[in-house]
Amino acid sequence: MRTIQGMAELETLIGQQLGESSWVTIDQEMINLFADATGDHQWIHIDEERAKAGPFGSTIAHGFLTLSLLPRLGAEVMDVSGMKMKINYGLNKVRFPKPVPAGSKVRDVVSLKEVERKSSGVQVVMNHVIEIEGSDRPACIAEAVTLMVEED
Repeated sequence: MRTIQGMAELETLIGQQLGESSWVTIDQEMINLFADATGDHQWIHIDEERAKAGPFGSTIAHGFLTLSLLPRLGAEVMDVSGMKMKINYGLNKVRFPKPVPAGSKVRDVVSLKEVERKSSGVQVVMNHVIEIEGSDRPACIAEAVTLMVEED
């Protein structure tokens, strides 16, 4: 993990790739648990037999499961020192260009898009590209906004 020394250093990194996470396997158990947590039990996610004959040849992860990995994977990439809290503020853009078959490995490649000081803290926009091991197309592309509040 890369440790960035406060906002002053972070601001110098705008437009740069900050790093990449380790590979994480999205297995059928993770998909099933996500289906239970969200109530999304569509067959393409949980019915392994039916999915074999479906459009993807196997079950696939929910797009929102892939998206929900951003905090976990992003935390492996970088940390900014001198922050008393970091709040997920939202997403500007999200796309799911390619489904993630059960059993696939994914990782997050993070770049810094912008840093803007506001009265409530520092708004940081990061580009996340969730890659699928062995694929030329990513599973998810997301522009995430975080509000970081500096220590007093």
